[in-house]
Amino acid sequence: MKYQTYLLFGAPGSGKGTQGKTLGTIPRFFHCACGDVFRSIDTRTQVGRAFLDYSSKGQLVPDEITVQLWKARIDAAVDAHAFKPDIDTLVLDGIPRNVGQAKIMDGLIDVKKVFHLSCPNREMLFSRLKKRALKDNRLDDANEEVIKRRLDTYENESKPVLTYYSKERISVIDAMQPPAKVLLGILASVADGANGEHEPTAV
Repeated sequence: MKYQTYLLFGAPGSGKGTQGKTLGTIPRFFHCACGDVFRSIDTRTQVGRAFLDYSSKGQLVPDEITVQLWKARIDAAVDAHAFKPDIDTLVLDGIPRNVGQAKIMDGLIDVKKVFHLSCPNREMLFSRLKKRALKDNRLDDANEEVIKRRLDTYENESKPVLTYYSKERISVIDAMQPPAKVLLGILASVADGANGEHEPTAV
């Protein structure tokens, strides 16, 4: 059975995590963030050890392993009755991170809509990421070079995912608005099935 899914998509600092957490508090939505998947890896499992092997060497983790880790997290949520696939909709942020992952996940999820949290203002993204890093006491992440690298990675690796899914499924939300207005835009699109304008060139 494929999981009914909404994808939250956008550059670092666009507010995916904030919106995902909020949507996850609404009945019949189950939120899963890729960051949470990596933080809860069981290194006693074969796939967990494989992830550790790559990451400890500073190597890029293959897409197949990333998706397997995500699937293990979802399976655990199903077993714990936290996620009920027959009645719940999955809300994902941070995955798929590239077209390769999107292709692998096609066999597992039925993407009903992609919410593209668009924030073309790079300075705003810089400011948000810096503030968040300082607030969370992650001083390395507040470094401008680190932030620039993250945004460049999004541009080169993640953004092409927007052209992978059909434009009918993509709803563009202005992520420069306050979070409450962004949420209202997402919920309005969920409620009436309306699609936003397809803008794969926006950040």
